[in-house]
Amino acid sequence: MSQSVASIKARVAAISVLASASMAAAKFVVGIAIGSLALISEALHSSVDLVATLITWVVVRVSDRPADEGHHYGHGKIESLSALGVIAMLYVLAGGILVEAYSRLSEGAPPPVLSAIPFVVLALDIVVNLWRARALHQTAVATKSQALAADALHFASDVLGSFAVIVGLALSGLGFAWGDAGAAIGVAVMISVLGLRLGRSTIQTLLDRAPDGVSEKASEAISGVAGVVGIERLRARMVGPTYFIDAIVQVPRTFPIDRIEQIKRKAQAAVTGALDDADLTFTAVPVARDNESVRERIMVIARNSGLAIHHVTVHDLGEKLTVSIDLEVDGNMPLVEAHDIAHQLERHIVDEFGSDVEVDTHIEPLEPELPHGADAPAARVEEIRQALIGFAGDGAINDIHNVRVRDTEAGEVVNFHCHAAAAMSVIAVHEHVDEIERSLRREFPSVKRVISHAEPPNVD
Repeated sequence: MSQSVASIKARVAAISVLASASMAAAKFVVGIAIGSLALISEALHSSVDLVATLITWVVVRVSDRPADEGHHYGHGKIESLSALGVIAMLYVLAGGILVEAYSRLSEGAPPPVLSAIPFVVLALDIVVNLWRARALHQTAVATKSQALAADALHFASDVLGSFAVIVGLALSGLGFAWGDAGAAIGVAVMISVLGLRLGRSTIQTLLDRAPDGVSEKASEAISGVAGVVGIERLRARMVGPTYFIDAIVQVPRTFPIDRIEQIKRKAQAAVTGALDDADLTFTAVPVARDNESVRERIMVIARNSGLAIHHVTVHDLGEKLTVSIDLEVDGNMPLVEAHDIAHQLERHIVDEFGSDVEVDTHIEPLEPELPHGADAPAARVEEIRQALIGFAGDGAINDIHNVRVRDTEAGEVVNFHCHAAAAMSVIAVHEHVDEIERSLRREFPSVKRVISHAEPPNVD
């Protein structure tokens, strides 16, 4: 939680402490002076609020601590526990008030001595409680603090209680002896009802009930991220002000790991944008999409087997598919082992597409990842360049340039750039360049690999 949010919660709680202490003292003194059970009950109610506010002041400081080794979800639930403690105190107070009110009604206790003072104190109490209940409620909503929400509810009940006491005192002044005790009973009932309301939400939080509307908002946010196929399961819980979202999300199995990681980060940002304070646990489940091509499915099979393949060619002959694959293996591997690997790959492909598929695998040595090498002498580079120009002739490929030759343990590697007509198809360009590469390798057997880069004219 940010430091600004924590300071707001602590400041509001501190103001609430001062207000509770002053108003509780005033009502208690006046209640004792005039002998009003209703006013004393309201003062005791405010005293409980004072204790609750002191607890809140401490609790919000603890709940704002970040997650640690022993509390992976933070310390937010201490607010719920403190709210339960306050609720228990409220019910004890309500029970005590009811017992005393019954005693006064049954024994016929004398009515309180009335003057303007209790009405002034109660009017001031109503104004103060309305102000702080509103301030606490707004802060509780903004910070999602159950402790502050409990405090706001207490002060709202104080307002209703003060009105009830005013009515009771007025009835007593009009000659209804039961007015004061009746008002005290009204205060006790309001305390009980408000405590029940707060207790319900607090217990739901402690029992990890999914917050209303949170699952829907989180699902909508995650589903809106490009690359998400679907959501298998989503669970939401609230700890303090933070929503913890656990989501099992379907992603295309053809996506590389770094692409899936991007989806995770975007999903976290989307959920945070929808819920403000949210922590998303994103579990990616690779799934096959309906629009996967045959080539993509074969690449997935090879990747899951840890094999390097390229030049996958697929033909649909109507009654069956024919698949041709170039499989790269360690060049020093015995043929029998390489054949077993190829056979296993072919079997996996047949399992995926059915027995009507025909698979042929071309085995070739895997290029070393970092072969040792050095730039060839300038004379050798020029010799290769002139040969390339000669093989290109006046054909479709021209302007041979940026020729580089490297000597490696496996042989010479040649790189060059060339130009071709901008409107020429890729297939045609590839055929022409391939012919030049084959001619170069025939002329220079020491050349083991040729890498060409064709580009249209006037392109940097």
